[in-house]
Amino acid sequence: MAFQATSSRILDEQSMLVRHEQWMAHHGRVYKDEKEKQQRFQIFKDNVALVEAHNGGPDVGYTLEVNQFADLTNEEFRASHHGYKKQPLPREVSDTSFRYANVSVVSSEVDWTQQGAVTSVKDQGRCGCCWAFSAVAALEGINQIKTGKLISLSEQELVDCDTTNHGCGGGTMEKAFEFIVNNNGLSSESAYPYTAQQGVCKRAIPAATISGFERVPMNDEKALLQAVTQQPVSIAIDARGSYFQLYNGGVFSGRCGTDLDHAITAVGYGTTMDGTDYWLMKNSWGESWGENGYIRIQRDAAEEGLCGIAKDASYPIRTSASSDAGSARSSAFDLAARLDRLGCKKEMVLDEKQMSLAAIREEERKRTMYTALSFMDKT
Repeated sequence: MAFQATSSRILDEQSMLVRHEQWMAHHGRVYKDEKEKQQRFQIFKDNVALVEAHNGGPDVGYTLEVNQFADLTNEEFRASHHGYKKQPLPREVSDTSFRYANVSVVSSEVDWTQQGAVTSVKDQGRCGCCWAFSAVAALEGINQIKTGKLISLSEQELVDCDTTNHGCGGGTMEKAFEFIVNNNGLSSESAYPYTAQQGVCKRAIPAATISGFERVPMNDEKALLQAVTQQPVSIAIDARGSYFQLYNGGVFSGRCGTDLDHAITAVGYGTTMDGTDYWLMKNSWGESWGENGYIRIQRDAAEEGLCGIAKDASYPIRTSASSDAGSARSSAFDLAARLDRLGCKKEMVLDEKQMSLAAIREEERKRTMYTALSFMDKT
């Protein structure tokens, strides 16, 4: 019997080695030496055991998987993939009004991904700037709702240029919103692409603007529901623990506290067939994590929200006046670039206080006609 038990353990170890090799090949994981590989293998085995024990146990409404983070301890994972760091806010900011207080929640389900207000899931990589991804997702949402245009915006500009936050070292969405206001907007992702590391701040043309932000009343999921019916909302959450790290799908009801350390974005809510209310959250760990990059989290499960999701939620405000000014400024720069390509020599004054969007369009029309006439004369 002892021999059989030993043989079984050897076979299990060999099977796990093969499984680890297959996992490494699938995720493109390469270790610097055999020592690191053995260390990662032990962590991998522990995470596999956790996943199999959870999925093989009583049904709790969600499952885990051996995903791309399965060779990291939870401490390592949190250090590299979280990044929410609460900072004290000025009194005038913390006491902001809540504009959705009188909103009646009629719909039993809201999904901003289906309404065209959410860009594809992004991946922050090993940079603790979840705060930037959360803020940008909320900004992308309100920008689409107000303009009808879904533009993927730049997290990298926040990482590089927002000195009130700490780049890959962490930050908050409220500080990010403040930066965007003071910066007169945020550039597009295509103009300022993500690099997963902090770099030198570059001058960029804004693609979207906001006039400010508001915070959802603390520890009030009803208020959070009112806000999410109107727009995507930035959320701080306690994402500690391997259950969040290895989440696969279902409505998460798992083990977590209220010590906020990660940032995601609420993009909807709903109810499952068995009557479980949930929040739909967009994460920034790539599409292969969770439900294609999203997680559903149980709603109305605790006073502070499950995992503290009702403790610190905020959303950007975009008013028509702010939007028009930002659009005029951006359009002016775009027009200047187009005129430059057309070879126009006359300088154009890009003063958003003096040039309205209508004037810019009229100027573009006249110069386009002038260019066309010049071309006809030459031919």
